[in-house]
Amino acid sequence: MAKIRHNNIIDTFAELSDSAKSQGVIQLYTEDEYFTGRHVTINQNKLLHFGTTGYLGLEQDERVKKAAVDAIMKYGTQFPLSKTYLSHSLYAELEEKLLQMYGYEVIITKNSTLGHMGVMPTIVRDQDAIILDHQVHWSVQNVSQIIKAKGLPIEMVKHNDMDMLESRIKKLSQSRQKIWYFADGIYSMYGDVAPIGDLKTLSAKYPQLHLYFDDVHGMSWTGKNGTGYVIQQYGDELPENVIVFTTLSKTFGASGATMVTSNKQFRHHVKSFGGPLTFSAQLEPSSVGAAIASANIHLSEEIYQMQDQLHERINYCNELLSKTDLPLLETNDCPVFFIGTGAPAMAYSLMHNLFESGFYANIGLFPAVPVKKTGIRFTISRHNNLSDIKDLVDALESGFTKSLKELGQTHNHIRKIFDLSLVKDDIQLEKKHTELTVNVYESINDVNETDWNNAFKGKNVLDTEGLKYLERTFANNSNKEENWVFRYVLIYDRQRRLVMATFFTKALWKNDMFALEDVSKELEAKRANDPYYQSSYALLMGSLFTEGNHLFLDSSHPDFAEAINLLFDKVEVMDEVLKPEVIAFRDFSDLDEQLKLQFEMRGFIRTTIPDACTLDLTGFSNKADYLNSLSSRSRKHFKKDIEPFIDQLNIKVTDQLSKVELDKAYSLYLNVWQRNYSMNTFVYPKKFIEEMNGQTGWEFIMLSDPITARVVGVMFCYKNSGETYVPAFIGMDYDFDGDFSVYRQLLYQTLIRAKELLFKEVDYGFSASFEKHKIGAKVIPKVAYMQAKDNYSMEMLETISNTAS
Repeated sequence: MAKIRHNNIIDTFAELSDSAKSQGVIQLYTEDEYFTGRHVTINQNKLLHFGTTGYLGLEQDERVKKAAVDAIMKYGTQFPLSKTYLSHSLYAELEEKLLQMYGYEVIITKNSTLGHMGVMPTIVRDQDAIILDHQVHWSVQNVSQIIKAKGLPIEMVKHNDMDMLESRIKKLSQSRQKIWYFADGIYSMYGDVAPIGDLKTLSAKYPQLHLYFDDVHGMSWTGKNGTGYVIQQYGDELPENVIVFTTLSKTFGASGATMVTSNKQFRHHVKSFGGPLTFSAQLEPSSVGAAIASANIHLSEEIYQMQDQLHERINYCNELLSKTDLPLLETNDCPVFFIGTGAPAMAYSLMHNLFESGFYANIGLFPAVPVKKTGIRFTISRHNNLSDIKDLVDALESGFTKSLKELGQTHNHIRKIFDLSLVKDDIQLEKKHTELTVNVYESINDVNETDWNNAFKGKNVLDTEGLKYLERTFANNSNKEENWVFRYVLIYDRQRRLVMATFFTKALWKNDMFALEDVSKELEAKRANDPYYQSSYALLMGSLFTEGNHLFLDSSHPDFAEAINLLFDKVEVMDEVLKPEVIAFRDFSDLDEQLKLQFEMRGFIRTTIPDACTLDLTGFSNKADYLNSLSSRSRKHFKKDIEPFIDQLNIKVTDQLSKVELDKAYSLYLNVWQRNYSMNTFVYPKKFIEEMNGQTGWEFIMLSDPITARVVGVMFCYKNSGETYVPAFIGMDYDFDGDFSVYRQLLYQTLIRAKELLFKEVDYGFSASFEKHKIGAKVIPKVAYMQAKDNYSMEMLETISNTAS
């Protein structure tokens, strides 16, 4: 099969970033002439600053600032030379101070990202394996792709899922020397922590396990000498199977990062040749001077006073939040707090309410968090007074309630999204007055047939007969992927005029359905032993079988916008009842900007899906007219690749297959399915052809070799309302494709048959758009809007696809 168009995840990130930027909540600039740490000025508004990662406020400490200035005056703005050759005069003093802090010699890096780039490829050997926590920092995930190019296996486990981690360790330990698990000490979005106790247990159980922590957010505000969360959990001695990356920036108040390990061999290898650590520039004198001054504070009793002052503020904030209904995701002694808002629209509203109340905080957006689990991330520092914290919590509480009412939501609506306990006395929303009525049905047999067919006449396999076929086919089967749940939504006005209609199915799909072919091939190798590996239940508009416009919307109706809102409300109810892992609205035009905004604000991300292909049959009446309708290039294609083979095959059109023919048709379908990694689905049961057989809505175009009578190709076609001819599936014998150009013949014979039946259009569906375009089909870019409960599957697929050829 020809390759299909795949989405570039960077495009998705850019679109969501642009949306947030247009809302005025990211990519902002301060306007202050100087900083105190307590305030920032944005858009001429002086705001209390609750967005810093300088939790102890050392970046504003006079001693640290003076040391940086003195270093510049003595040594200049930089010392432009690789540290491999020569370090400037302050480095030795800083290394000695850090040795006193940690009890181990450390390696200083320009920043943590360059540090990971230097350390990870050096310590991870060809005989090792890598397991990533799916929320480990992007810089770690990115470097792991460099390592994967060497052929190492890289696995990803759900966040802090120790059972999943152990199962991966067991599998990899049979063939790998070391198994590296990469995690954060403190996770920067929610402020939750790595389960160090459980990891110690696994390390004792599996000697091959080695642990690599990015603990830049755990630094300074906790631990002996401020050496951070992870090292604090290990106590006096860091095991040799552990590497910790800490920071000289953020809470430390200077710049740079450090690799800490008790393993002398690891340290020697990195120091001898650590990639960018060997060849890139060293820290500027000002950064080293500031780091020395900060290290002196860390080595004094003063660091514990600072930690206590911060913890007093953290505890006070936790106490205040506990008296509210705000959905705080994680309660601990970390200075990072995350208030869940659900969809981005709620987060944007709350951010603006905070700005108006005089506060700045960060917004937690996709891909850092799942798009439906957006929230407000604020941090506590020593710059914040207790009264500032009290005022912030008050502003959050009042602003949150205001935003809920503005968007017609409740506390429990948000809390359900984050699996938090529900509140008893929730806010009461005014009941919306609507002229519309929403009807939800579980079978097409219960839907008004006339209304439905008027809405979906000529659209794929979406009329009532087509959907009855689907309900018969995907029910009462032995395998779970072959059984679907159907829901039909119809919205009427008071005059019983249909305003909107669509249907959804809950079905098991492969998470890599639209991924790169090499990604699917890699996953299929794992599915040989685990057939449901990386599969999820999805609630889809339409179904895995159907294509095209699954949404009827009367945009001329004055209440059509209200109908869209009601549809979203019903989908949320379905989500609660059916509990899918993914929700997808599909097959929309790539140009519909109004719908794009609606979906984004409700927590859906836009992703490209394969192009749709349709052929208008009304523009020609015979073969000569058809050829004239083609471009000159397509006419050459027809003369060379289609016309010479037309008379070399027997063509049979039937709506009734014999048992032998049915078996053959299914085997040819399997041939195509087994090769179609570009649109990777579960195989359909033989029942899907059996239910077509003998039904007036279906027929089969069969091509056979006239000499051997061997069937070499079959097209499974649906006839919708005498208007649209739908070649829904194809089967081929690839041994004969070169001899007879079977695929192109099937495409051509399909349009000939549709013309004979006086149909107006052929709906060629997804994939192979290049081939379909050559026979005159119009190629229509399509998008879907997706919402996943978490980012694990997406990030796992991205981990694979980053190195797919």
